[in-house]
Amino acid sequence: MPEKPTIKLTSSVHRDQPVVRYSINTINIYTHYFKDFVTEFYDKKLPEIIIEEINDYILRLIKERNISPSQQNQRINAIKFYYEKVLGRKSEYYDIGRPRKERKLPNVLSKEEIASMIKSTANKKHKCLIAVIYSCGLRRSEAINLEIEAIDQKRMQVKIEGAKGRKDRYVPLAAKTLVYLNEYYKNDEPKVYVFEAKPGRKYSATSVYNVIKNTANDAGIRKHVYPHILRHSFATHNLEQGMDLRFIQELLGHESSKTTEIYTHVSQKDLQKFKNPFDDAFFDDG
Repeated sequence: MPEKPTIKLTSSVHRDQPVVRYSINTINIYTHYFKDFVTEFYDKKLPEIIIEEINDYILRLIKERNISPSQQNQRINAIKFYYEKVLGRKSEYYDIGRPRKERKLPNVLSKEEIASMIKSTANKKHKCLIAVIYSCGLRRSEAINLEIEAIDQKRMQVKIEGAKGRKDRYVPLAAKTLVYLNEYYKNDEPKVYVFEAKPGRKYSATSVYNVIKNTANDAGIRKHVYPHILRHSFATHNLEQGMDLRFIQELLGHESSKTTEIYTHVSQKDLQKFKNPFDDAFFDDG
């Protein structure tokens, strides 16, 4: 029986294909799923695998492993990457009915809940972490990689570099956040990154998650709280305050306006105008 081949997927592409920059996270996902594909067809040469076999493979994963729509798309894209970008073939269509992405509404916190989180901890770094992520609408990775020199205190703005999609952007710096930053700087004296585990060494993703989760528990918040909920809350609160959706898109660094539009389904801006008829009902509930 032939030995199972090993394969390493990189961001390199066929010489006739335009150069496309893939994030490390995307490369890791494609590599993981393509290894599964290679293992499945270990006794065949990859260029000889026909589309019908690929269709059957994906359908089998759906039936046997019940993989999510998101994972279905990622696995298909990993396979397409190899055949189209590496081998340089024309775009191929896999006839399994591309799954529609589920539209799950993001969870949000109220302004009062976020304030209670900050008040519930005496740790200046933790206060600052929550304030920066929320008031700047940052992703966790952006907060981790944020350098001190990116904070422009005179212009009251923060430069987010190398964000998702490799696009830089500026976000406003809230006056109250600046207060927390200066108190934290004075106390901890970070060297390179705004949030450091040790001098010059950035905070880990796990540390950020644990700080936010534990601070929410200490504040008595019963919701599932995680770093990205602060970003969701930032977008939703700005929408409720009347900020233009296009500007929110720019602040969040979304490439597509469709991504930002999800917050219109979360905002209470229109719901606050709604009067439930149940509240006008008069009856004896005894």
